[in-house]
Amino acid sequence: MGRKAYDGRVEDPGECAVEGCRQPGEYRAPVTPSGFDGPGAHVLMCLDHVREHNAEWDYFKGMSAEEIWEEQSPIPRYGRRVRQFAYARGSDPGPAWGDFDDPLDAIAARFRGSGSMHEARARSRFSGAEQHALGVLDLGPEATLHDVRGRYSELVRRSHPDRNGGDRSHEGRLAKVIDAYQTLRKATAFT
Repeated sequence: MGRKAYDGRVEDPGECAVEGCRQPGEYRAPVTPSGFDGPGAHVLMCLDHVREHNAEWDYFKGMSAEEIWEEQSPIPRYGRRVRQFAYARGSDPGPAWGDFDDPLDAIAARFRGSGSMHEARARSRFSGAEQHALGVLDLGPEATLHDVRGRYSELVRRSHPDRNGGDRSHEGRLAKVIDAYQTLRKATAFT
């Protein structure tokens, strides 16, 4: 089943916040702008009243010209307070020095085997069989499913007997390439 398109309605509508209106309040209308602490206050309104409210809503109401300029400026400022973004679910930011390549391995000797943290994470995405399949396709651990498909089609074209004038000497390589692709196609790293 596909996802239903978002039309702006809330799941649990209340009554429209406009006095005298008996329509269900299915849409959120802002009362205060969003700030550092999260979204601003809102009320529930029916479609007609939320359209009126949005037409009259002034985000910059009460701001000085300088504050409006600051708000609209495309230049990032370090003094500006912003909310922190959470890490993607299932991801680990690792230590602050995780991407630092230390030639003497003085900082992270006990935490990493070799290479950067990025390479170690990429290697751990795949099982042993999947890593072997990547080797057959001559791809590294940072490969995407798009890379796998492209390399697979290239190697199949190169090894197929129809492309080699009926020469079957490349059939062994072709079988390995097909098996490697079948293994990687089902890899959990690409789901």
